Amino acid sequence: MTSTNDIRRSFLDYFGANGHTIVPSAPLVPHNDPTLMFVNAGMVPFKNVFTGLETRPYKTATSSQKSVRAGGKHNDLDNVGYTARHHTFFEMLGNFSFGDYFKEQAIHHAWSLLTKEWGLPAEKLTTTVYHTDDEAFDLWKKIAGLPDHKIIRIPTKDNFWAMGDSGPCGPCSEIFYDHGDHIWGGPPGSPEEDGDRFVEIWNLVFMQYEQEANEIVSELPKPSIDTGMGLERIAAVMQGVHNNYDIDTFKALIAESGALTRTATDGEFQASHRVIADHLRSTSFLIADGVLPANEGRGYVLRRIMRRAMRHAHIIGAKDPLMYRLVSSLVSEMGGAYPELVRAQPLIEETLLREETRFRKTLENGLKLLDEATADLAEGATLPGETAFKLYDTYGFPYDLTEDALRTQGLSVDRAGFDAAMAEQKAAARAAWKGSGEKASDEIWYDIAETLGSTEFIGYASTKGEGEVLALLKDGARVDAASAGDKVTIITNQTPFYGESGGQNGDAGTITTLGGLVAEVADTSKPLGRLHAHQAVISAGSVKVGDTVNLTVDVERRDRIRANHSATHLLHAALRKELGGHVTQKGSMVAADRLRFDFSHPEALTQAQIAKVEADVNAQIRHNDEVMTRLMTPDDAIAAGAMALFGEKYGDEVRVLSMGKGDDHSYSVELCGGTHVRALGDIALFKIVSESAVSSGVRRIEALTGEAARLWLVERDEKLRQTAAALKTTPEEVPARIAALVEQSRKLERELAEARKALALGGGGSAKPAGPEKVGSVDFLGQVIDGLDPKELRGIVDGNKKTLGSGVSAVLAVVDGRATIAVGVTDDLTGSFSAVDLVRAGVEALGGKGGGGRADMAQGGGPDGDKAQAAIDAVKAALASVPA
Repeated sequence: MTSTNDIRRSFLDYFGANGHTIVPSAPLVPHNDPTLMFVNAGMVPFKNVFTGLETRPYKTATSSQKSVRAGGKHNDLDNVGYTARHHTFFEMLGNFSFGDYFKEQAIHHAWSLLTKEWGLPAEKLTTTVYHTDDEAFDLWKKIAGLPDHKIIRIPTKDNFWAMGDSGPCGPCSEIFYDHGDHIWGGPPGSPEEDGDRFVEIWNLVFMQYEQEANEIVSELPKPSIDTGMGLERIAAVMQGVHNNYDIDTFKALIAESGALTRTATDGEFQASHRVIADHLRSTSFLIADGVLPANEGRGYVLRRIMRRAMRHAHIIGAKDPLMYRLVSSLVSEMGGAYPELVRAQPLIEETLLREETRFRKTLENGLKLLDEATADLAEGATLPGETAFKLYDTYGFPYDLTEDALRTQGLSVDRAGFDAAMAEQKAAARAAWKGSGEKASDEIWYDIAETLGSTEFIGYASTKGEGEVLALLKDGARVDAASAGDKVTIITNQTPFYGESGGQNGDAGTITTLGGLVAEVADTSKPLGRLHAHQAVISAGSVKVGDTVNLTVDVERRDRIRANHSATHLLHAALRKELGGHVTQKGSMVAADRLRFDFSHPEALTQAQIAKVEADVNAQIRHNDEVMTRLMTPDDAIAAGAMALFGEKYGDEVRVLSMGKGDDHSYSVELCGGTHVRALGDIALFKIVSESAVSSGVRRIEALTGEAARLWLVERDEKLRQTAAALKTTPEEVPARIAALVEQSRKLERELAEARKALALGGGGSAKPAGPEKVGSVDFLGQVIDGLDPKELRGIVDGNKKTLGSGVSAVLAVVDGRATIAVGVTDDLTGSFSAVDLVRAGVEALGGKGGGGRADMAQGGGPDGDKAQAAIDAVKAALASVPA
């Protein structure tokens, strides 16, 4: 038997050996087509190459493309498990020619691979061509030698492919395999064509025309080839089975499902096991490609797929969560071809476990209520829409599960009634919002979100993408179009631009179209937490609502922001490690050029603490561990040790970022919706440039990363070199040289002070007292000294007090026009006179106020040094006024 992995490898190897570049599968989220929910065909990643919008370094290619059909117009969800060939996830093998070879070579490759390389019997194969495509008909006869009745002309659109109403198009040629007359059905084009005997295994699309409004207007200058072969279908053929669920990959997953639940994989539980196996593949690959469960958009489709599988796990009697335990089997089967499954295995398992644990409670309650609601309904009856809505709104039981559960009972649901109840609830919610006191200016955002839906952020995985313009705002009002020179806000259905939140600045970049639009996006905000609003100035061209636009984030700026954001997480962890668990984030700012982090701590950090924190962060950066992302409920995340970030609003689910390695756990685990580096080494370097107080008990650190940190250090180094040159020494000797100069300066200052004091006391512009004079019955010694350092006053007063033995001394120093006065009273007189009262009299004369000290010594000053002698006289007058 040829395994599915062997078939995939053989297909790629065949075309690789025939000059085709083997192109890895693109992610399931399309970034080049905003109209698609998921990549649903092998040609989607090459769409812009076929239309000439993009060129690549090869003209022929081959791939095995991951595809999902579970949302939007391409939705196979309801049929999965009940038919032989419907899947939510499948692999599309394809070979492509971008203006290189055409029909003859494409048919040759197909026939050669099928019959010569893989050995399929020619008599088992039948082909179709578009009824007017004589060229393809003749080539099949020439290359394959097929008789006329095995080359069937089909006149319908089934054999004519078009990219859309306008664009490339062309006829198709399909290859069918005959599984044998023991299965009912006829060849394509026959009355029995809907049977399962003849199965399409390969479709060759010959792109050769250009159409406008569904009318062919010209031939393409470079005809191209796009082919698609379902890997699951060809595996069934080559493994000798008729049903896709009997191929090796599905058999392994279904067997594991049966073993874990101890249930038979055929009989009444066959469809449930098939649903579980199929949905396990789609959910796991979607999570690996960055889609996480949510309440709208792609995340909602993912949740629907999960819950459908989880309900079937309930049907077969699984007592505990099942899906996450099957992931290892899937990785064993497909991880070799798709390494992203291996990398994301922990995230896939955690997400499935969390979702199934929570959903089992919802399912148990919902099914009980559903049984009660349908107890009196006869087979073929319809459940009222209001009842289905109550199950959804009150008990969290999704509509599609109600529909799915009732289908097995032969019942249906009144969808119109459900939609009416949903609309009524939205109207009530809108009325409640209007009365909630929200800003009137927010109403325009509410209108956009409610009528057009939210913006889906695709920027975790990419910095480029396409989007459809949902709304344009100019001068605060909605407009239909805008042109060069206009300052506008652009809302799209999806975007790689991060909207400012959680302290992280919004992205900048460009929005363009093929029609010549160039809009420079300066910032991106996030109104209502649901929309991404691109603030832009149109520098060229024009844009209108409904346009498809290319959105390109300024990658260099985004990378700097990512580095700074991840550094704040490491900084937070390092601060808690160094200072203690009381440290919590009180705010942050993450910009392209710097980061700022506010945290609780009662005192300034020492230089040693700052150095230790900085060293710890850089050590984690050097280890270069990958940053791991998980999705959890806020309660579960916090219970697991995650730190909630200041300013972030959390919903039912949160992204949990784990970074670095601690002693027995991750170095940092935090809740965060921002963008981050893929590995810590991307931060490159971390440097704290300041630490300061913000308010009582809150400190602030500002820091730089990467090139900004390097340039800061380079600038510091240059300043050090300049300092060394000025000091005529080496940079290494600068600290010692400065220390010596500081000590020399202090010595000179002391000598100068002494010289000034001696000069002042020796005359030189000072009024030296001839001796004490009597003021009343008290000896008084007054003195004015120009140029004396006020610090020396108390020493001189103390000296005068010793000279007096008993008495009062007032000494006044004048420096740069300002006077300082000190008054001393010997201890024997403090009971009668207070130095404080006396000095205040002198201060008042100097034009000042107050003055303070003790009863034996007080000091004060004033701005009017010319009144120095008047101040001495005022002290004497105050002294004389006190009764002896």
